[in-house]
Amino acid sequence: MYQYTEFDREFVKARAGQYRDQLSRWQAGKLPEDEFRPLRLQNGWYVQRYAPMLRVAVPYGELSSAQVRVLAKIAREYDQPNAALFKEAQAKQDQLGPVNLKSGLSVSSKLTTGYAHFTTRQNVQYNWIPLDKSADVMDLLASVNMHGIQTSGNCIRNITSDERAGIAVDEIADPRPFGEILRQWSTLHPEFAFLPRKFKIAISGAREDRAATAWHDVGLHLVRNAEGELGFKVLVGGGMGRTPVIGTVIREFLPWNQIMNYLEAVVRVYNRYGRRDNIYKARIKILVKAEGQRYIDDVEAEYKQILEHDGAPHTITQEELDRVTASFVPPTLNCDRKSADAKIANILRAAAEDDIEFGRWLQRNVAPHQNPDLRAVTLSFKRLGQAPGDATADQLDIAADLADQFSAGEVRVTHDQNLLLPWVRCDELPELWRAARKAGFARPNIHLLTDMIACPGGDFCSLANARSIPIAEAITERYQDMDELHDLGEIDLHISGCINSCGHHHSGHIGILGVDKDGLEWYQVSLGGSDGSTLSGASVAGKVVGPSFTGAEVPEVIEAVLDTYRQLREDGETFIATFRRVGIEPYKAAAKAARFAPNTVAH
Repeated sequence: MYQYTEFDREFVKARAGQYRDQLSRWQAGKLPEDEFRPLRLQNGWYVQRYAPMLRVAVPYGELSSAQVRVLAKIAREYDQPNAALFKEAQAKQDQLGPVNLKSGLSVSSKLTTGYAHFTTRQNVQYNWIPLDKSADVMDLLASVNMHGIQTSGNCIRNITSDERAGIAVDEIADPRPFGEILRQWSTLHPEFAFLPRKFKIAISGAREDRAATAWHDVGLHLVRNAEGELGFKVLVGGGMGRTPVIGTVIREFLPWNQIMNYLEAVVRVYNRYGRRDNIYKARIKILVKAEGQRYIDDVEAEYKQILEHDGAPHTITQEELDRVTASFVPPTLNCDRKSADAKIANILRAAAEDDIEFGRWLQRNVAPHQNPDLRAVTLSFKRLGQAPGDATADQLDIAADLADQFSAGEVRVTHDQNLLLPWVRCDELPELWRAARKAGFARPNIHLLTDMIACPGGDFCSLANARSIPIAEAITERYQDMDELHDLGEIDLHISGCINSCGHHHSGHIGILGVDKDGLEWYQVSLGGSDGSTLSGASVAGKVVGPSFTGAEVPEVIEAVLDTYRQLREDGETFIATFRRVGIEPYKAAAKAARFAPNTVAH
């Protein structure tokens, strides 16, 4: 993972000191609220439904075990509201009532403290840290080279990537050095700090798109042209929210050393013409969709201006790329030199003789690696009793211990809200499995139905129209049988509490969106979305199956949809393949038949 330089370390510490001064002046009444608000936002501090929410930047998802332990300390000691606030928050959530399921069971909001939440942008969030302790938390983060800079506000946000960057067997080139160069360039860049709206970049270096790049304001794919030269395919104008849009390819090939000059042109044109008069039309996706070829032509003209008149000031030199790349040296591991094939054969034999769950874990949670002696292993943070992507302080400490013991002290936050160990020796897989199972991280459900994406929803977010967590819990409760989950196969289930789409419901094979109807919680179900992966096919937004459902009906609708899939699938056919073959109509009929609450239809 990237090794901070002395300049990097001093920069982060100085920023933490600057924030402490800003907080102190605001507390003393010397800094007006309207001036303090953008400053705290640019350091990752929102004020949510009940308390401040901190978003910590994790560039391309990489964390050291030392950083994870500091995140655990913050969860344990600072993610703690005062008793009166917490009691008031729980009482308000109780007023929403439980979601009463057809089975006679119910799920409700049970607020918890002392944990961190992994996001789809590979960041880490906290929901309860008091603002008067925020400067202390910033100092703690700075002690391990972490911060919340530009995780909020109308700026270029944390740059995300493939969680297998640098180790994927299908990799064309490692995207992390380019991501780091872009991060350093865009951080505190005056032109990029006050954009019309937030701006998100994802970068992938592999043939498989594991970063949902087409759903970003800018998606970058490392490619090679016919001559074997390295460059980028550039997509612009993707995004979810109220108007889901797939990014437009505006350059099939851009030489790698020109990426910053070209992005400068992309953002300058957006900054110039983006809709600042209407927050709902301010994202770059609206500009690209409205202007089409004219936007592309303007970017090309601006790029030409940068090259010919500005002197191409952001051209990346080979020396600079080499300098940054040198900070991503893989760890030195003492691997057993028996052939990888023999090791895996022995492991699989042990799986057959030992435990079917171990075999399933190898299949679902263990991925191949560029080094044949190693594997990448996903720790599942999807289980009953906790929201998807949540980790308690103790669980974070255990994850740090596992990273030290099995993964050269490194973990990565995944786009799907789990943690990945990128440097696991093949011969240590059985021991890791036993340790992960003891910790509750070894459930073999990666990419299956219960490995769902979900935002915090109405339990925490002031923008949400409905709760996400109880719905996720109800579906997880229903699908606990691993035989059934494996029979259903790979299914992306995504849940958002509002149209802002933080749960990426548009890209789910099954998407669930919380909506408001006369002050009550309702849920819209969509089918057939794709994040752009090989399994899912080209990126596309799911189609709504009909009028919205009550929370109690949602698990029944999901079951009806999946039963329909089982009836219609052909041998070996995945859910998304069956859906694309037969179309949406059979699923619409099944969803409609699953309604059971009388006279309850919301549009």
